[in-house]
Amino acid sequence: MSTFKKLPSSQKIYIAGHRGMVGSALVRAFQAQGCENLVLRTRQELDLCDAVAVRSFFEQEKPSVVIVAAARVGGIHANSTYPAEFIHENLASAHNIIHEAYRHGVKQLLFLGSSCIYPREAPQPMKEEYLLSGPLESTNEAYAIAKIAGLKLCQFYRQQYGVLFHSAMPTNLYGPGDNYHSENSHVLPALLRRFHEAVQIKAPSVTLWGTGKSLREFLHVDDLASALLAVLAMETPPDWINAGSGTDVTIRELAELIARITGFEGKLEWDTTRPDGTPRKLMDSGKLLATGWRPKFSLESGIRHAYADFLNSLQKESLREI
Repeated sequence: MSTFKKLPSSQKIYIAGHRGMVGSALVRAFQAQGCENLVLRTRQELDLCDAVAVRSFFEQEKPSVVIVAAARVGGIHANSTYPAEFIHENLASAHNIIHEAYRHGVKQLLFLGSSCIYPREAPQPMKEEYLLSGPLESTNEAYAIAKIAGLKLCQFYRQQYGVLFHSAMPTNLYGPGDNYHSENSHVLPALLRRFHEAVQIKAPSVTLWGTGKSLREFLHVDDLASALLAVLAMETPPDWINAGSGTDVTIRELAELIARITGFEGKLEWDTTRPDGTPRKLMDSGKLLATGWRPKFSLESGIRHAYADFLNSLQKESLREI
């Protein structure tokens, strides 16, 4: 069992990307613990790719703790279509935040990576030490390189300057605040929307990309938020730590589960001319589990929770589509 420290409630905590799925879950988690001293900025209020603006922000606010949940994210289509934007925006924001956090004496910084930074053919489940041990998956290489750079920035600043800058690698996430864009979203929200719309128009079938054989691990975003609080509370966290549920399913199994939850009774067809992506992405989250943390949601209960939020957002015309 790891040793924990409690974050003082008086500390200023800056959550970069607080309106995103992960950032908003972190806001909920901190507020549930009674933490009210949160520093939050929208993209319009602070452009994280603008080095001068980021420096000015740190000079004015002087946060004690920083969590970097801001990122440009998307599925296979978005990563393949906009690789320049994915590498530029994620590199620039990571560099600006991490460097200015160091310059302004931030006590602790937690940078969020992603399971996609591991090699395409990494042994399964993926341990933290497998990072940079082989070629990346080509369909998300730009995003992965930017995230690896941010993770390495934290490691080397910690090594050279003694600052407590470290990283966590979440697995595939879903839940409230997810992106449901028809082309740029990740697989789980994309399937939720596809099947929901198919039910509405009484479609006889839904066509899905690939063979359905790829394996993926999923974690509800509120479970990630509780995991990150556990990581922040570790006395001596590792340079990077995996954050996953510990189980995976095939995309076909996921599609069948979502079809059942949304009430779709038609046929599932698979377009095998489309890519599957990485064959399997299951992370070894043993270091995180050693803290005593456990996820609250099963995959089915989590998807039902996410679908209820999706329907509520549709009704309020507040569905996230970017």
